[in-house]
Amino acid sequence: MSPDAARAETPADRIGADDARRRLVHERDARLAQLTAIEGEAPPGSTDALLTAQTAAIRQVLAEIEQAEARLAAGTYGTCVRCAEPVPAERLEILPYARCCVGCQEHTG
Repeated sequence: MSPDAARAETPADRIGADDARRRLVHERDARLAQLTAIEGEAPPGSTDALLTAQTAAIRQVLAEIEQAEARLAAGTYGTCVRCAEPVPAERLEILPYARCCVGCQEHTG
């Protein structure tokens, strides 16, 4: 492989689309299980602030996973949505639905 070809390889290429898809499915399934458990423990009509916050956070992650799946299908998975630079493969391995590189994430909060 030429040096130019190695540089052109994206993080998604190094991880592999199938592996990325598998990681996203695993993350989605884990969040859905958490959501089911939280909703199953809450009394009907509960307005508990902690449960509401946890549910909202899980739903936000589920939306981010869905967006990552769309980026994977569009061929833009692994590219920072803010600066368009590659998201490091190591970051995607830990957080497969990451949409930003670390630098941009720190600036967006």
